[in-house]
Amino acid sequence: MKRFSFSLRSVAVLRGHREQLARDVFAASVHAYVQAEEHLALVRAQIADLGRVLAAGRSGTFLAADAAALFRVYRSVSAAEMTSERDVIEKRDVMKRRRAEYLEANRQLKIVRQLEDKARARHRAETLRHEQAELDDFAGFRAARPSLLPS
Repeated sequence: MKRFSFSLRSVAVLRGHREQLARDVFAASVHAYVQAEEHLALVRAQIADLGRVLAAGRSGTFLAADAAALFRVYRSVSAAEMTSERDVIEKRDVMKRRRAEYLEANRQLKIVRQLEDKARARHRAETLRHEQAELDDFAGFRAARPSLLPS
């Protein structure tokens, strides 16, 4: 019997490459999302620190110039927080899209692998059937051959 060859092997290879690329892109988007989350946490920590400094400044003597400068810094960090929140939302949306693309590529690859498994099973069954037919023929020839031993 001839050796097994899968006619869709090139499709499987292409889908495997596509799935690997989608996995890498998804991993990069997850990394970008995590970095954006960490940056947002850092900005929120800065806001909390500035809030404590502003509250502490109100307990002593009031210096208008210092309070105004501190408030400007607080507003700029608050604006950075809003920008970071938008960035996190955008990165999360990109990550979700990349995840969907990866899952689709993975599903396409699994389909081809299932087809290959079925073709292998068919080939294996056909090979076993062919071998069994050869054994049956051999046994039939042996039984049909006249015996050389006297009865």
